[in-house]
Amino acid sequence: MKPQNPVEHVVIIVKENHSFDNYFGTFPGVNGSVLPAAQDPPAGGDPRHDHTAWLERATKAVKLQYKETDIPAYFSYARQFTLCDNYYTEVASQSEPNHLMLIAADSPLIDNASKTRTYQPQEPFAIPSLPENLQKAGLSWATYGDPGFSYFEKIVALKGSKNILPWTRLDTDAAAGTLPNVSWVYAPSSPQELSEHPPYGANAGQATVKLGTQWTAARVSALGKSALWPKMAIFITWDDWGGWYDHVDPPLKDKWTGGGPKAGPSYTGTQFSYGTRVGCLVISPYAKRGLSSKFHSHVSLVKFCEVTFGLKTINARDAASDGMEDCFDFGQIALGPPK
Repeated sequence: MKPQNPVEHVVIIVKENHSFDNYFGTFPGVNGSVLPAAQDPPAGGDPRHDHTAWLERATKAVKLQYKETDIPAYFSYARQFTLCDNYYTEVASQSEPNHLMLIAADSPLIDNASKTRTYQPQEPFAIPSLPENLQKAGLSWATYGDPGFSYFEKIVALKGSKNILPWTRLDTDAAAGTLPNVSWVYAPSSPQELSEHPPYGANAGQATVKLGTQWTAARVSALGKSALWPKMAIFITWDDWGGWYDHVDPPLKDKWTGGGPKAGPSYTGTQFSYGTRVGCLVISPYAKRGLSSKFHSHVSLVKFCEVTFGLKTINARDAASDGMEDCFDFGQIALGPPK
């Protein structure tokens, strides 16, 4: 189907575990909070950031932040294109439920999947998704990520797909002009943690923020140099809050109806959606320069793809979502590639 706007290639780059204030709280003009400087790697390791931690965030979230000198590429993109300061994770918890939301506008989980977490369903999940709808419409998709792990494998209909590719293919496909209509991009965790996730396990003690930002900048540079740039929209966001403080309380959309772990606060009836604010950068020839302070969430990116390519919505969640409309002006003089 012919796109509803000039965009024919959407690239969603998903990094890990940083709240809005933790990364962008000092950017000029934002609704931000200035906090003491964080270290890279952070002292104390990986902050707890499951739903229990989220419920206790008022007293236990880590009140530190990275500055422009730590993440210069992201501040540069924010000045050249669009930075959203009212963009929220979909689930008030950690990685997997939010990754699923970015693929399927749905999550049966409130915490990461585990056989010991019997209060929620077990993988894989038989849920419809944006990749399926793209395929049905004769459109293309791919995910470029760590060869050893993919959240797309957690969805029954996508498990084993030939479109689950190593991240090293992204630059090659961009240069060749063969990017699919929608791409999801993830940084590797081995031999270095380049997702910006605080280091743990075999990666303990590594700097991740600086190296992870450089990895993202290299991917964005390759995309900007592609002949496809005039028809491209790139989104950079962070999957979850990572246990870092953010001074804005997310609005309540819906509550968790399942149970929870035996230890800690009860989950039943607590906030499921929305989760804590994270950054979202919109990089495109048609991105409006400046700040977007309208409400957005992870599902807004799914909706943008649906509107762009004329797809049906997946469920009530994306049907009710905005589609990042205020971040674009498709009639403006096209912006050049990111510098």
